[in-house]
Amino acid sequence: MNKAYIIWPLVGLLVFGAFYWNFNQGYVEREKEKVRQVQREKDDRIRLDLERRRKAIEDATKAQEERHLVRVAKEKKEQEDNDARTKLLERQQHAFDEVNRHLRPQLDRVKSDADAVKGEIAQLELQKKQFVDEETFIRKYTRQAEANMKTYYDLLDKIKAAEDAHALAEAAAKAAKKD
Repeated sequence: MNKAYIIWPLVGLLVFGAFYWNFNQGYVEREKEKVRQVQREKDDRIRLDLERRRKAIEDATKAQEERHLVRVAKEKKEQEDNDARTKLLERQQHAFDEVNRHLRPQLDRVKSDADAVKGEIAQLELQKKQFVDEETFIRKYTRQAEANMKTYYDLLDKIKAAEDAHALAEAAAKAAKKD
């Protein structure tokens, strides 16, 4: 039994040593591989992060350049608009000055002519009213004169009838006196 106590632990030790040696050989390689894998992943993350940053910086630079170009174009357009507006206002002021210089005397003359014509129209309206009143008076007077004339003719007829009656009565009275 004494041998069994030594052989079995030695066999166990040899089996353990074989496993340990096999494990130890692969373990160092595996650990190195894990470290390398972790380092690769870290490097990949750093490289991807750097790539993303570089892309973000490029995009930001492009966006900034585009904004700058847009701003420059907008400022140029605003300047052109302001220039056009200024020219338009100058042309408008020039036209207004021309109107005031050339057309203002004509306008004043036309206004004075219009006032004169209004005065003439008022006089003509007054004359028209007078003529209408005179016509109305003449028509009324003519009707009254015609009525008076008819009355006079009727009166003359009555007078003639009375004279004829009186002449007949005198003739009858003379005839009656003679008889």
